Amino acid sequence: MLVGYARVSKDDGSQLLDPQKDALLAEGISSESLYEDCASGKNDDRPGLNACLKALRNGDTLVIWKLDRLGRNLKHLLTIIDDLEKREVGLKVLTGHGVNIDTTTPNGKLVFGIFASIAEYERTLISERTKAGLQSARA
Repeated sequence: MLVGYARVSKDDGSQLLDPQKDALLAEGISSESLYEDCASGKNDDRPGLNACLKALRNGDTLVIWKLDRLGRNLKHLLTIIDDLEKREVGLKVLTGHGVNIDTTTPNGKLVFGIFASIAEYERTLISERTKAGLQSARA
């Protein structure tokens, strides 16, 4: 069974889940098997992600729009993949960095690790730019 997960960082209306949900539904995921969050990817504890991971069963595939929608913390991403692997659950990334990752192969695991590191790096850059902007505004 295909299970989808979508996430945006803000719930203030500036970001919409619609493009992700549309892509996941087009992939064949039923609306009942689609989980979502409006929370930062740096937060490991997200209600939609927790429910999604709990719903996955042996032989299922977790489908995400982009890798950074799953998370932006390397340790958390690796923990998720390790858990999925132990439960014999696949991961499919539809677009963006990491498209066509297949975590059931050695090459797929390598590519996942590279792109998970990039996702965490991007989060760090966003944080640095935000701090610099706030500091500049205070000055």
